[in-house]
Amino acid sequence: MTRFRKSRRRLAASLLLLSLGATALTACKPTSTTTPVRIGYSAWPGWFPWKVTESKGLFGLPVTLQWFDGYLDSINALNAGQLDCNSQTLGDTISSIAAGADLQVVLTNDYSTGNDQIIVAPGIKTVADLKGKRVAAEEGTVDHYLLLLGLKKAGLSSQDITFVPLETGAAAAAFVAGKVDAVGVFAPFTTQALKRPGSSTLFSSKDFPGAISDHLVCRADFVAKNPEAIEKLVNAWFSTLNTIKAEPAAAMTILTERAGVSEAEYKDYDAGTTILSLAENKQVFKVGSTMKSLPFAAKEISNFLVEAGLAKTPPKLNGLLQPQFVDAVK
Repeated sequence: MTRFRKSRRRLAASLLLLSLGATALTACKPTSTTTPVRIGYSAWPGWFPWKVTESKGLFGLPVTLQWFDGYLDSINALNAGQLDCNSQTLGDTISSIAAGADLQVVLTNDYSTGNDQIIVAPGIKTVADLKGKRVAAEEGTVDHYLLLLGLKKAGLSSQDITFVPLETGAAAAAFVAGKVDAVGVFAPFTTQALKRPGSSTLFSSKDFPGAISDHLVCRADFVAKNPEAIEKLVNAWFSTLNTIKAEPAAAMTILTERAGVSEAEYKDYDAGTTILSLAENKQVFKVGSTMKSLPFAAKEISNFLVEAGLAKTPPKLNGLLQPQFVDAVK
């Protein structure tokens, strides 16, 4: 399980663009037939299929697929121009934009549909019962966001609880030790937190469809200069999903080896992740009034960043969403 223990959830990362200006971002040239596209990914069920893409030779162009034990490292690598594209959440992408990055979403891999949870101590039966309680989560992460969504739905706010900001693993440990009354964590820390006797899941990402989405995100300059490469990458993703469906046993071997878990463990965590079909991908890019609409979700997350003090002003979202690549897939 060690490979799952590197947080993919750093929405509040310190994403200063280092010394990007002169060298990293301005040096982007159109990708030739021999220059590999640099793609990063890390531990999350919705991103492990990229390993199948690589193993089965489905990319359709030269690709360097780079694994990151630390999810935050992959975000920093993208922002520093060391990657052309990365696998990351919508929230983290908008956080990077708030810090000055110029990024674009070209594909939606999945939604978290249960792998992010608010877990509570015995005696807490409703969200209203959280009032006055000590609740831990990693500040600025999507699990912090999930907590605020649940409070808001119940007519409460962050002022109604005592928020305890802790790194996800430390938050789970504090909850098990009885130091806090509730905790917001993602898998596999959900399993750890539920080891506290009598604890239970109060609500999860399953209760807020679309609130936590995962994507292939690329630098805007790379997309502008290499649209054909992006088109091939997006097509490769859907070819991969078809291959996994057609060859489930062979694909599972690749997926579990990359994840470093057993088949049973993989299926358990995979159940809390919903991979989007091509039709669903095309739909989520459209304007809507729920979190299953990326334009709507992006605005909501931007507001969250400001309200949580993680951004001084709402990030500029013009050009963030690039639906033409999934729309072109047959």
